[in-house]
Amino acid sequence: MICILLVAGHGAVLETQIKNDITGLYGQLAGVPKALLPGIGGKKILDFWWETVNTRQLFSEVYLVTNADKYKHYERWATANDFPVENVVNDGSTTLEGRLGAVADLELVIRSRKLEDDIVVIAGDMLCADQNFDIAQVLRFFRSKPGELAIYYELEQGEKSSSRGIVEVCPDTHRITCFLEKPPEGVMASRLASVVFYCIRKATLPYLSDFLTLQPKAQDRSFGRFWEWLINDEKLPVFGMKLPTGFQLIGQVELSDYTKWLAHYSAQQQESPVNPITCYLYARVGLMGNPSDGFNGKTIAMTISNFWAEVTLVESQTLVLLPHPLNDPTEFGSLQDLYCISRKEGYLGGLRLLQATCKKFYQFCSKQGIALTKQNFTLKYDTNIPRQVGLAGSSAIVSATLKCLMKFYNITDSDLPKPIRANFILNVETDELFITAGLQDRVVQVYEGLVYMDFSKHLMDEQGYGDYICMDMYSLPTFWLAYLNDPSDSGRIHSNVRQRWLNGETEVVEAMKSFAELTDQARTALQGKDWSRLGQLMDDNFELRRSVYTDGCLGPGNLKMVQLAKQFGSAVKLPGSGGAVVGLCLDQERLVEMRKSFQEAGCVFCVIVPYNPSGSISVNRQD
Repeated sequence: MICILLVAGHGAVLETQIKNDITGLYGQLAGVPKALLPGIGGKKILDFWWETVNTRQLFSEVYLVTNADKYKHYERWATANDFPVENVVNDGSTTLEGRLGAVADLELVIRSRKLEDDIVVIAGDMLCADQNFDIAQVLRFFRSKPGELAIYYELEQGEKSSSRGIVEVCPDTHRITCFLEKPPEGVMASRLASVVFYCIRKATLPYLSDFLTLQPKAQDRSFGRFWEWLINDEKLPVFGMKLPTGFQLIGQVELSDYTKWLAHYSAQQQESPVNPITCYLYARVGLMGNPSDGFNGKTIAMTISNFWAEVTLVESQTLVLLPHPLNDPTEFGSLQDLYCISRKEGYLGGLRLLQATCKKFYQFCSKQGIALTKQNFTLKYDTNIPRQVGLAGSSAIVSATLKCLMKFYNITDSDLPKPIRANFILNVETDELFITAGLQDRVVQVYEGLVYMDFSKHLMDEQGYGDYICMDMYSLPTFWLAYLNDPSDSGRIHSNVRQRWLNGETEVVEAMKSFAELTDQARTALQGKDWSRLGQLMDDNFELRRSVYTDGCLGPGNLKMVQLAKQFGSAVKLPGSGGAVVGLCLDQERLVEMRKSFQEAGCVFCVIVPYNPSGSISVNRQD
């Protein structure tokens, strides 16, 4: 593969303003070509791009095409930077009016040097906000696609689409479906801007001369016009890859624009590694419909602020995953100590969750055409979510890790929308770690708050996810939670029900439909603040679950907690896979008595504090 750096533009406006600047701040830059102006961190703009592409493992040759007016500058630069001087190509132009045009410059290099290979084209006078992106990832993505590749980024606030080539990209295939060069504001909804960074197949190179024949004027020989013609008219397959960073081409810009963007990107670069990124994700309770989320049912769940997981990411020289001192023990007091801890806690801590999330994140970004930076980091986690009691502790760690990675690599909600994010988290656990799980926990932890979820088959088949609706959390009744200190008998909750459902067993199929019906009724009760009706539905949910899964599967610990709650007239059900119960007791005096009885029975008991992402919540403790 061959790389061509384009620096043949005539920066007449910028050069004139530098020459005439009366402040004295830019006198040393008079006559300096655009690409040799200071970039981020004081490094010349072209130095950054040369360092990026200067590897024989990726490119057999690198060429630089410039104009006759600035040729000597780049010849000197090449000598000083170990760039082959013979690969500096002079296009012969000396003025803006006499320029060839960017596409003609590219065609000149290919024709004069008789190049017959795939080509990477980059504007060497382009400011890039991210000084660490991985160009090897770009080339891998290009080779995986049956067409050309155009790099794009998401416009920052304040940037106008009328100053860029704007693309529309199919989210499934990543093919660019439309390209408009500098469209008037409002013509395109897309905020995805193409930059002069392209990968072109050897077989497509003849289209360059065809385009030049159609465009005799230099001002029309821009790459924007070329891609408009190739994509919109010729219908060639051109794919898009996103770099989660910003770009500014130092073309016909003013001195104020150059200094503004240089200062902006430099400030971003200085701030990015300083502060650690810490993200929190909260435990959840399934209030209705679970476990039908794995069976095309419907559920309602709620995040609670009583328990949470937190993950912290800080930039580092190498990528490090730190084990948790309690959950990932590597030192023990004795063999007996190891035996006791392993017997109670098992062998699977949170470290595997961090590793699996990182692996899946890289895989996702590569597949989705998102080029990540070559920055490394250190990850650590902590959690107070009780283990093995069905409160979504594992998915909370995965979700918090994903939030950290998205912030660190500047991945936006449009890159990874919430419904897809929930699927991603589930896939980390099911595909990578073979954890039996459904979508409910991941959805409610992504959306946060009180969430109604419809996993109907037609929705899952048509759009790949369900319908998820955040519900009003104002004036909720007082829910309570109790869980076992030793949940050793609570891990068999899923039993063989899935296989029975897949086999079409009538009892199981009808039960899952009934769970969905209960959920719709519970939604109505929540909206109407009919707490007595909600409590009755919670009891119905448990009894339906009991009839399908049987007492032997539920386990004696879970059944004991349910029976204890019923003695005090409280509604009760399982909030997850087992090991805990969630309830609704409208009699405050009996709630106090019930707490004591649970504690005397060796259980942990607490009043639930709902977590509302909006920060405003009112819990009605009088109903």
